[in-house]
Amino acid sequence: MSLQDAASGVALWRRVADGIERDIADGRFAAGEKLPGETEIAETYRVNRHTVRRALATLAERGLVRAERGSGTYVEAPRLAYPLRSRTRFSEIVGAGGREPRGQLIATSEEPAARDLARQLGLKTGATLVRIESVRFADRTPICVSTSWLPADRFPDAGGVFAKVRSMTALLAHYGVRDYRRASTRITAAIVDATDATRLDLALGRPVLVVDSTDIDADGAPLVTKRSRFAAERVTFEVES
Repeated sequence: MSLQDAASGVALWRRVADGIERDIADGRFAAGEKLPGETEIAETYRVNRHTVRRALATLAERGLVRAERGSGTYVEAPRLAYPLRSRTRFSEIVGAGGREPRGQLIATSEEPAARDLARQLGLKTGATLVRIESVRFADRTPICVSTSWLPADRFPDAGGVFAKVRSMTALLAHYGVRDYRRASTRITAAIVDATDATRLDLALGRPVLVVDSTDIDADGAPLVTKRSRFAAERVTFEVES
């Protein structure tokens, strides 16, 4: 560090963070690109790796970079503009932003409908539901984790179908539902739990936006009810009337 740097009182980790941020803003590191390793960054700025780690942690907290376990640190893409409207389709929203949508099945099971779920789906309490746990991505970036419930009598083996098509829209189309719309949406804020933190590649303590929603078919019959947890730093919800 030069005498001028020392006299300025600027912490070394802050100088490293500011330098990387400038490189991102100038386009030297593009969205989705992997940053140099800690050792290379440390040599570039003539600091130790602990200083680099603190700088990268600060940038991650601000949503500028994301550390992937065992892989490295990547430049975060700009926040995904996510319209909330009567026909909300994750794949279309992500594709419209020039990014590649992808869904991944985490787990599937059958369970009896609790009273609230039965009411939302127009079923009797105890009716069999298919439960699907999934994570959805824009390019390499996990955007949300979703828990979806569908009536088992109308959508038998829905979990197996989702594992193949990796899209709720494609799953519904498989059963002949070509059009559907959002009947209700409720948004709340929460702190990510340990399980979702791992799935979303978030640090513990980061905020998530919880979206509870129910979709219906053209005749108004409930199809699926979902609870989705979005990484708050990766999306901007746009409510459309």
